Amino acid sequence: MKTKLSLIVFLITNIAISQQGPSNLIAANYLNETNSFFKLNKTVPAEEIGANGFEFKILDAGVNTKFSEFGSGFFRNKLIMVSSKKIGGLAKIDPNTGEAYKDYYCLDISKNGQLSSPMLFSRILNTNASEDQLTFSKDQNTVYYTRSSKENSLEYKIYKADLEPDSHGNWINEQLLSINKENVSIENPFINPAGDKLYFSANLPDAIGGYDLYVSNINADGTLSTPENLGKNVNTPENDKYPSLSIDGKYLYFSSQGHDNIGGYDLFVSKISNASGYKSPRNLGNTINTVYDEVAYFLAAKNKGYLSSNRQNGRGSFDIYTAVNNEVIQNIEGEVLDLNTQIKLPNTVVILKDEDGEEIARTITGEDAKYSFNVAPLEKYVISAQKDGFKDTAETFEAFKSTKTTYNKNLELQTTEPVIAKVNDELRIVLENIYFDFNKYSVKEESTISLNKVVKVLKAHPTMKLVINAHTDNKGRDAYNLNLSNKRADSAVKFLIQNGIDANRLQSKGHGESKPLINCTNNCTDEELQANRRVEFVILEE
Repeated sequence: MKTKLSLIVFLITNIAISQQGPSNLIAANYLNETNSFFKLNKTVPAEEIGANGFEFKILDAGVNTKFSEFGSGFFRNKLIMVSSKKIGGLAKIDPNTGEAYKDYYCLDISKNGQLSSPMLFSRILNTNASEDQLTFSKDQNTVYYTRSSKENSLEYKIYKADLEPDSHGNWINEQLLSINKENVSIENPFINPAGDKLYFSANLPDAIGGYDLYVSNINADGTLSTPENLGKNVNTPENDKYPSLSIDGKYLYFSSQGHDNIGGYDLFVSKISNASGYKSPRNLGNTINTVYDEVAYFLAAKNKGYLSSNRQNGRGSFDIYTAVNNEVIQNIEGEVLDLNTQIKLPNTVVILKDEDGEEIARTITGEDAKYSFNVAPLEKYVISAQKDGFKDTAETFEAFKSTKTTYNKNLELQTTEPVIAKVNDELRIVLENIYFDFNKYSVKEESTISLNKVVKVLKAHPTMKLVINAHTDNKGRDAYNLNLSNKRADSAVKFLIQNGIDANRLQSKGHGESKPLINCTNNCTDEELQANRRVEFVILEE
């Protein structure tokens, strides 16, 4: 008896919630999709999920009515809307929703994101049945759209049509696509930015939950390949719907009743990895999601888009909102150091890549040996460093916080071994360049690491003798450059002597600008000038 009483209380409570929260439309779909009132969402308090790395500002888009409005992508810089607003007094009422059957409308978009008064989009695509989401090919000459039957407004089929050349929006060659199945509803189509894949939701037999997300390749003739389920990382035992992609095609957005969910349908994002597919989704946070339903999120720009929600204080069942994400910028910074001596290493190339190895940014360290990059919250990266005379290094890094912050990470490089080789018929100790301050002859601290390699070779070969040749670029007077190169060669010799090498084994010679490595005369680039400023270690005898 106690169990039956609890069941009655549960039903009454859920009926009350459905009257206050999710719209009749979602409630009708929910019952149809699950065939059960007893499916419980995995909900998490909004404060526990928090902003989760996002800072959305949500504004009424200025076009909402007391009926349902859903955004559905863009056509010729206009937003296409699906709405059940009544046009005329003879509008047919959908018994499943209590509203008119849905039609397509188009709306102009102002600079601030507000939408104009809607106009009917297409007399061909709008019918006496219920229209739902649509999407356009990359060239916008083909439309893929969903439509219910007149008998069942909760089951949608997917069609395609072509834009008649030189027409003003006249769609022709309508056809029902082969991926449709009996007793299966195909909904929310979205074509990726590259134009070769169509994402959608469906309650196909292999679905993990009521509705799952799928993708089909778009063939050359516009037909679709066999749908592929996006898998357990994205789909849940709950309903997963409304796929869309970021402008660069690297992120999948969708609505789900599953995952870590504040309530109803929440918006999520999953990074699309070239190596491992769809990453575990992240809730877009409590600055956009509520205990009500947030669906149909479409980006118009990197951080600006539209969503539909039946949240409190709206004008109708579902309203369209403008969503602006004030991007949370984080920073990672540090120094590049020699592993053994902790000497700072200027002139190091530091590269930031995403976890798929795609380069995001690079920099060259200055005299302070510091690097700095902007990163996004809760993303994974690889930071690599390259410097002549050192082994390349790469380290993984995860931006594990969701708020504005600065991470600190020093990079430590290990030196390479010196090489003895013939260069221009001379036997040399070949190593990276020796650096001096501009117009000075004192050895820079970073180059003491390189000179220590020469010390190591000379100590390993006690009879080896060297001549140290110093060269300058061709900027400045010849006599000045010759004198400067002599002093630089002398400085290198002094360092070697101070580190235990007998002076009798060493000679120095300055050549000024007389022997350029690259003979670029007066048209030298910065790279060519740098190449001509060099120190060479020539072996005389052993």
